[in-house]
Amino acid sequence: MYLTKEEEGMLAGEQGDVIERLFRLLVRLGDIYGADRMIPIGSAQVAGVSYKSLGMPGLEFLEDYARQGARVRVLTFLNPAGMDLENWKELGFPDEFAKMQTRVMDAFRKMRIIITSTCTPYLAGNLPRYREHIAWSESSAVSFSNSVIGARTNREGGPSALAAAVCGVTPNYGLHLDEKRTPDLVVRLGKDVKLEFNSDFGALGYYVGRQVKNKIPYFTDMKSANTDRLKALGAAMAASGAVALYHIEGQTPEAQLMDTTGLEEIDVSQKDIDETYAELSTTREPDIIIFGCPHASLREIAALADKVEGKKLKKPVWICTSRMMKEAATRMGFTRTIEDAGGYIVADTCMVVSPIEDMGYKTTGVNSGKAANYLPGFCKQEVVFTNIDKLLEASLE
Repeated sequence: MYLTKEEEGMLAGEQGDVIERLFRLLVRLGDIYGADRMIPIGSAQVAGVSYKSLGMPGLEFLEDYARQGARVRVLTFLNPAGMDLENWKELGFPDEFAKMQTRVMDAFRKMRIIITSTCTPYLAGNLPRYREHIAWSESSAVSFSNSVIGARTNREGGPSALAAAVCGVTPNYGLHLDEKRTPDLVVRLGKDVKLEFNSDFGALGYYVGRQVKNKIPYFTDMKSANTDRLKALGAAMAASGAVALYHIEGQTPEAQLMDTTGLEEIDVSQKDIDETYAELSTTREPDIIIFGCPHASLREIAALADKVEGKKLKKPVWICTSRMMKEAATRMGFTRTIEDAGGYIVADTCMVVSPIEDMGYKTTGVNSGKAANYLPGFCKQEVVFTNIDKLLEASLE
């Protein structure tokens, strides 16, 4: 791999032990995947933020790097934390968990990482440009940035994203290269397929992701979808498979550049989507309903506010989002509307990375294919997976 003089100095320890160790990690990744050089990045997004996933070893690792002076060189955002960083006590998060999560955030803050705690950084102030190289790690954010925006990132691990943020570069391989962004197969939607809710796109994504695994699908016959629905589609494909990039004919920016002649084809019917809903729903009656996986946009928050305005909820309802979106929702009056109904806009966290199993919840209702995939294993939850209207139907007085 070609290294510049500055990069050779980083590897030799001329900029300190921390940078040497992190840059060495990037060099090893580059060697493994055959990168020819390092490339500058415009931003980073670091996963491994919730204390639930980090534990004490991860916390001590971060505190050690912060203590040794690790500082990021590019705009760097964080993945969701394990709790609402401001209203955790009101929502019932455990005191000891909150203490440890606060230490995690303090370590990241010392590294000059923006304490955004969101899986939708592109909605909260970290919006890369088309073809810009970045180093992001959360699977749904990677999918959205590659597919909908047309930026370029591999699916980084937490340590490699942190290393890229501190060093300002990432190895030039994988989805940073034009030839690695071409589709592997075509997904054709049947005429009977109805995509009316965000959850329908999540069910479709779960089904397709499981079929294609880590390949790049090219969708045809899909009616125009807004960014919330594309977010749900990509998140589910990344969860059930390992899809980091997809193309949609006439909708995503690189689709028109792709040649699909002779590619394998997969047909999807309404039956496939219906069976996916049934497969992911392990029971029928949730004891908490949580929206916002990936984190909700202002449009999704407004939709929930409209549905509950002037009504009362009979069971807990959360909608998870970034702190930035919650501030906007509060200014618009959506927060008051949802709270008056008995619900909460929960910032900084989501149902997958928070310790909901330790907070008395056993069955979670979701409209997210990604959450439905992860909740049984990560949070020991039974799952009700359906659209927003059906979830609220039995929950409103």
